Amino acid sequence: MGGLLAGKRVLLTGGSRGIGKAMVEAFVAQGARVLFTYRSSAEAAKALESQLGGPSVAMAVQSDAASYDQAEKLVQRALEEMGGIDVLVNNAGITKDALLLRMTEEQWDAVLQTNLKSVFNLTRHAVRPMMKQRNGAIINISSVVGLFGNAGQANYAASKAGIIGFTKSVAKELGSRNVRCNAIAPGFVQTEMTEQLPKETVEQFLNNVPLRRFAAPEEIADVAVFLASDMARYITGQVLSVCGGLYMG
Repeated sequence: MGGLLAGKRVLLTGGSRGIGKAMVEAFVAQGARVLFTYRSSAEAAKALESQLGGPSVAMAVQSDAASYDQAEKLVQRALEEMGGIDVLVNNAGITKDALLLRMTEEQWDAVLQTNLKSVFNLTRHAVRPMMKQRNGAIINISSVVGLFGNAGQANYAASKAGIIGFTKSVAKELGSRNVRCNAIAPGFVQTEMTEQLPKETVEQFLNNVPLRRFAAPEEIADVAVFLASDMARYITGQVLSVCGGLYMG
C-alpha cells in the first residue's frame, strides 16, 4: 500500500472518536498500521477497528494513558504487535471546566493527569526504541488555549501549555538521534460537543475566527499526517496552530 505513511507503525492514544478517530482514519488511508487506545468507548473503538480492516491494520486496545504502568504495557504491546514504533501521537485528553474559585482539586488533578502526565508516560516508554532505531516522530496534541489561556479552563490551559514546554524540551534532547517532537494546537473543532452549544455561543466563537468556521477533525488529522511523514523530516520542536487564524502569535 502506498501513501505518505506507507510502512510506518503508529501508536496513538484516544483514538475512538473526534480528532483521534480522524487521525486513525487518515493514518490508515496513508498506508500506516495503527494501534490506538480507548479508555471507555469500547463499542466505538471496536467499530472503528472493524471499519478499517481489523487488528492487522488498526488495532483498538483499552488503556488509560494517565497510568504510568499501563503506558509501559501499552508500548510493549505495540512493539510486540507491530515490531516497532515509528510515530507516537499523544492525543488523550479531557476537560473539567470551572472558574478557579469553584474548581476542585479533583478537577485540577484529573485534567493534569490525563492531558499532561499521559504525554510523559507514553513518551518516556516509547523513546527508547525510537532512539535505538535512530528514527521517530512524536506528535503531541495541545490547544490554542495553551497559548493564550481561557477563563474557566485554568486546568485545561495549564495542561496544554505544559505539553508545549514538554514538546520543545524533548525535541532538544532527542534531535541528535533523529527523533522529532512537535505539537499541534487546534482551535475550535467541529465535534459532538460543539454541536450541542447554543447558536448564540457558536456565533460568538466564530466572530473571533478569521476564517469564520470551526475546523473539521479531518483538518487536524491532515496536519498530523504531514508531521508524521518524511515531508516533515527537518521540523522539530514546533507548535503548529490549526485554528483558522484565531491565534497568530
